[in-house]
Amino acid sequence: MPLHAETVALLAFMEEMGAAPVEQQEPAIARAERAALAPPVTEPCHATRDVDAGGVPARLYLPEPNGELPGLLIWFHGGGWVIGDLESHDNVCHSLAGRSGHAVLSIAYRLAPEDPFPAALGDSIQATRWAHANAAELGVDPDRLAVGGDSAGGNLAAVVAYVAPVPLRFQLLVYPVTDARAATPSYSENAEGYFLTAAGMQWFIGHYLAGGQGSPDDPRVSPLLASREALAQSPPALVITAGYDPLRDEGVLYAERLADAGVTVSHVHFPGQIHAFFSLPHMLTDGRIAQALAAESLRAALAP
Repeated sequence: MPLHAETVALLAFMEEMGAAPVEQQEPAIARAERAALAPPVTEPCHATRDVDAGGVPARLYLPEPNGELPGLLIWFHGGGWVIGDLESHDNVCHSLAGRSGHAVLSIAYRLAPEDPFPAALGDSIQATRWAHANAAELGVDPDRLAVGGDSAGGNLAAVVAYVAPVPLRFQLLVYPVTDARAATPSYSENAEGYFLTAAGMQWFIGHYLAGGQGSPDDPRVSPLLASREALAQSPPALVITAGYDPLRDEGVLYAERLADAGVTVSHVHFPGQIHAFFSLPHMLTDGRIAQALAAESLRAALAP
């Protein structure tokens, strides 16, 4: 399937902007450029407040109250473990909370290369444990928790899901990084020209593993390599992938591995889309559709 016409126009606009490829930038510059492009909130939720999730900065998004405790999605933002923050995915979290009727806790885990692996994963596990232990403070049901994220955030969510530090009902994985070996066919097919490049992913992975404490063969870095027994501990999943994305194949393979391990999986593929489309509902119809799908899946998975 060809690129969606809206996405063709978006890529042309990005080309005209002339931004340097991420792999040619210093992390601080890449972060600043990403911060300047934070998408606007188009689907506001009822209320938000910043919280300390056991030493990890976080932001709580609350849906319209309806007289019963909502469930909670613990969200890990994308950005290759190097860029992104609470603001970069503020629009996504507003939308998921407002549309699903459940709360969202967005986690500002530490970023590489200043804090390489396993810092981000440690923060993600810590925040998940804290959310479960402090559900009353958050105003959510501790028995209805989910994890989710996009790209590198999907990687963290997938690992937290199979480590299962607390009981989880659901995982929402949006074009997740599941194989840091970066050798699937989609890496070569989509190496350049579709926003996220193969070289950019190598830059991200290199910074994430700069501390020398992990490797692409480590299942905590590449959850696709986790054992069948470990994956079987994972909660039901929705996996969203995009056709023109270097991460396409590893997302597909991860959905297949979860299913093979006995996990209930829904895999929805957007063949005409690029990496990051989920975060751009103000520009891409498929972004709006994918967010609505994710919210409805979350609503059902965390129903009382």
